[in-house]
Amino acid sequence: MTTAILKQPTEPTAARKPNRSFVHGLITNKKALVGMIVMLVFIAFALLAPVLFPGDPSRITAMASLEPSPEHWLGTTAKGQDVLALTVHGSRSSLFVGLTVGFASTFIGILVGLASAYFGKFIDEALSLVTNVFLLLPGLPLLVILAAFLPPGLGTVILVLVVTGWAGSARVLRSQALSIRSKDFVAAAVVSGERAGRIMFREILPNMASIVMGTLLGCVIYGIGAQAGLEFLGLGDVSTVSWGNNLFWAGNEGALLTGSWWVFVPSGVCIALVAFALALINYAVDEVTNPRLRKIKTPKNTERSAAK
Repeated sequence: MTTAILKQPTEPTAARKPNRSFVHGLITNKKALVGMIVMLVFIAFALLAPVLFPGDPSRITAMASLEPSPEHWLGTTAKGQDVLALTVHGSRSSLFVGLTVGFASTFIGILVGLASAYFGKFIDEALSLVTNVFLLLPGLPLLVILAAFLPPGLGTVILVLVVTGWAGSARVLRSQALSIRSKDFVAAAVVSGERAGRIMFREILPNMASIVMGTLLGCVIYGIGAQAGLEFLGLGDVSTVSWGNNLFWAGNEGALLTGSWWVFVPSGVCIALVAFALALINYAVDEVTNPRLRKIKTPKNTERSAAK
C-alpha cells in the first residue's frame, strides 16, 4: 500500500524586510522626529529673522519694561527694545556659533583620533600627550583667560570654544578607532598597499558613523551653552545680538531684581530647547545604531497565540 503524504497547508511566510538605512531609522524614530522638528523651527526663525523683524533689533521701539501684550508679544526691555525681536535675531548668532564650533571640534577630533589610532607609536604618544594636556586644563578658567585677552568678536568666541572643546571628542574617537584598527579588513587593506589616508577615511571612519554623529551633537550643545556662558559673563562682543548677550543685558539692567521675567526667560528657554532637541536626536542615533537599544515589535498574532 502506498500511503499518500498529505501536505498540510502552511501559513504564508512573511516577506523579509530589507535592512533599514540609518536615515530611515532616524526619520521613523519618535525622539529623532521631535528633535528635528524643534531644530527646524529654530533654523527657520534664524533664517527668516530679517524678514520677520526687519531693521536693527536693538532699536528702541516702545516704553521701557512693558509686560507681554498684543503689541509686544514678549514685552520690552528696560531700554524699550522688543524682546521677541532680540530673541529671534539672537538665534542667528547662537546657532551659527554652535554649529561652527561643533563641526570644527569634531573635525579636529576625527583627524587627531584617526591619526593617533592608525599610526600608533610615537605619533600616538605625541597626540595623546597634547590631548591629555587640553583635557587636564580647567575649561572655564581657560575660556575666561582666552576670551579676556583676545579681541572681542564672533571669530574670537568660535576660536576659543574650538581650542577648548576638541580634546574630549578626540579622546572618544581615538578609542573607537583603536578597536576598528585591529579588525581583519583594515589589516587586509594595509597588506594590499592602500594609502594611509584612504584606509583611515574610507575603511575606518565609515564604521564610526554613530559615534561621530553623537560627538558632533555633543559639541554643538557645548558650543551654544559655552557661548551663552561667556557672553553672560561679559566676555563676548556685547554689540552683537545673541541669546547670551540677551541674558547679559537682562542681568545688567536689573531684570532679575525687578521681576521682569519676560526679558531673560525667552533666551534661556531657547537655549534649553535647542539642547533638549539635540539630546533627543543623540539618543535616537544610539537607538538606531545600537541593536541592544532597539525596541523589538512582536506581531499581534504572536501575542494572541502566546496569550492562549
